[in-house]
Amino acid sequence: MPSAAIGTREEWLTQRTELLQAEKQHIRAGDELARRRRQLPWVPIEKDYVFDTADGSKTLAELFEERSQLLVYHFMFGTGLLVTDETEGCTGCSFVADHFDATLPHLNGRDVTFVCASIAPLARLRAYQDRMGWRFPWVSSLRSDFNYDFGVAFTDEQQANGAEYNFQHVDRPGPQREGVSAFALSDGVVYHTYSAYGRGVEMLMGTYQYLDLAPKGRDEDRLEFPAAWWRRHDEYGLQ
Repeated sequence: MPSAAIGTREEWLTQRTELLQAEKQHIRAGDELARRRRQLPWVPIEKDYVFDTADGSKTLAELFEERSQLLVYHFMFGTGLLVTDETEGCTGCSFVADHFDATLPHLNGRDVTFVCASIAPLARLRAYQDRMGWRFPWVSSLRSDFNYDFGVAFTDEQQANGAEYNFQHVDRPGPQREGVSAFALSDGVVYHTYSAYGRGVEMLMGTYQYLDLAPKGRDEDRLEFPAAWWRRHDEYGLQ
C-alpha cells in the first residue's frame, strides 16, 4: 500500500499549488541567507600554514591557484577515526566528496578554487583518491594546525574536556569533525570569510536534494540514526 493518501488529480493540483508558494518562500529565504553570508566581515589570516600537495609544499595563499576565492572541505581521514582505519576516509566525508568533481570547472570558471584538506600523509590521501576515482585537489594539513585552528580537529585535551564545534561547546567532540571553510585573497592578504559544520555541510550534498524529490524522501526515520545508510560508493551491496 502507498504510504501517502490517495487522491484525484484535482486534489493533487490544489495541494501542489499551495506547496509551490511555500517552496518559493523557502528559495527566497535561502537567497537572503546567502546575502547575509556574504556580508560577514572578512578576518585576516595571520598564521602561516603549509600544505603538502601533489605539486609540493604550498602556503594557504598558493592554494588559491591565482584565483581570488577558495573553498576548503575539511575531510576527516584516518587518524583517530573510530569508523575506519588509517588508510580510509570517513564514510560520510566520502559521501560528500562524491559530489565535488563535476563542480570543479564551474567553480573555476567563477573564480573559485576548491580543495579538500586532511590530517593524513599525502600518499595515503592519493591512494584513497585513486580507489574512489576522484580528481579534485586534495592536500595534507598534517604539518600545520590548519584543521585544528578552523574547528574540525581536536587535541587529546579537548577530546577529554570538551571544545568548541559548530560555534557551541561540545563535551566530546572526537578527534575530527566535518566542515567547510571559505577564504578570499585580496592584495596578497588571505581572509577567512565563512565556515559551516555539522548539517551545514549538507549544502554540498546534492544526493539529498534528489532524495527530497523522491516519493519516500530521505527515508531515515526508521534507521538507528540518519546517516546509518551511508556507504562509500564502492561498498553498496556488500555484506
